[in-house]
Amino acid sequence: MACFSAMAGFEGKRSMTRYSALSLLKNAFSHHEAWAPAWRKAEPRDSYDVVIIGGGGHGLATAYYLAKVHGITNVAVLERGPIGLGNTGRNTTIVRSNYLWDESAALYEKALSLWEGLSQDLNYNTMFSQRGVLNLAHNHGDVLEAQRRVHALRLNGIDSEYLSRDEVKAFCPIIDIRPDVRYPVWGGTLQRRGGSARHDAVAWGFARAASERGVDICERCEVQGIRREGGKVVGVETSKGYIKAGKVGIVTAGHSGVVAAMADIRLPVESHPLQALVSEPVKPIIDCVVMSNAVHVYVSQSDKGELVIGAGVDAYTSYAQRGSFHVIEHQMGALLELFPIFSRMRMLRQWGGIVDVTPDASPIIGKTPVDNLFINCGWGTGGFKATPGSGWVFAHTLATGQPHAINAPFALSRFETGKLIDEHGAAAVAH
Repeated sequence: MACFSAMAGFEGKRSMTRYSALSLLKNAFSHHEAWAPAWRKAEPRDSYDVVIIGGGGHGLATAYYLAKVHGITNVAVLERGPIGLGNTGRNTTIVRSNYLWDESAALYEKALSLWEGLSQDLNYNTMFSQRGVLNLAHNHGDVLEAQRRVHALRLNGIDSEYLSRDEVKAFCPIIDIRPDVRYPVWGGTLQRRGGSARHDAVAWGFARAASERGVDICERCEVQGIRREGGKVVGVETSKGYIKAGKVGIVTAGHSGVVAAMADIRLPVESHPLQALVSEPVKPIIDCVVMSNAVHVYVSQSDKGELVIGAGVDAYTSYAQRGSFHVIEHQMGALLELFPIFSRMRMLRQWGGIVDVTPDASPIIGKTPVDNLFINCGWGTGGFKATPGSGWVFAHTLATGQPHAINAPFALSRFETGKLIDEHGAAAVAH
């Protein structure tokens, strides 16, 4: 009997191997024509309870949490292009919550707590990897600021620790800690729960999960106008016709100012290109995220072996998805200051995303002066890491008409009251 069972198991495995090989061969010569779509390719209906303008990560997360948490499924997400080709697919995928101010810490920690269970929640592998985020200190001032941030984070119950120069070297062995270099490493802060995720998987996972709960995801449906009657929003004009809406949420990242202007709202945001690039793939060499605000560069390694390298925003305002060559030159010089081992590697490709930056480098999440119109924008370089948290609080705001306690401080009205949340230090180079 045991022999028979073993033979049966062997035959089963051989059959499965044969099937897998045939399936692989079949798909190698296809263009995925037979693959089932991950979400419904919906056409917009005449009216919805909620219309979300923008099908990036934040817009899709908002739709998902509206359906899951609040039971609101008569929702449309309108995206002018295909899902995942905007800023969601044009970032460097860093996830962390090591922000200084209490308001920011609460928001990004909510996001990180959702990241930690997101793959299970969506039933989709977001490839979230808690490999640790290391922020370097290069002088005495950096050290004092780093230690201040560690203490502030711990007071808010967020994991953070300060590493000496030797501890930095032990955590990331390939970094250059010689004292006679241009930017000597004095130490650094480490958030071990931080890391990275796969940007397209996040967009696809939220899209599929929202679609399964009844949300209509309408691609290639450009919003061309916002209709107002009696001081409130009643619907949107699109390339596929007019859509009536009970509430409208604007979640359009770098183009928030343009879309808000359709409702005669002027936002305190500027749009800037933010560049990144990747190297040729190599074997695993760096298993954490290393950032340096002083030299304006950060680096991690993707699952495909590419070095993913980012820098700060271009100084000029633009909607172009490209950037200036001098920014690339500067970030390459900065990278080699920290990692001389990378000097012979070749760069594979470069891209730019459009970020909208507020005067205090913190987002705007909440109501607008126009009834039934809500806004989620101004994330600057911190958008991707906030994706689930942003969607969670914005869904609450849309569903109830009032902000959650977490996003209440990020109201548009703070630019009138002067109660700003200055996070320029935390947002300097972290997309």
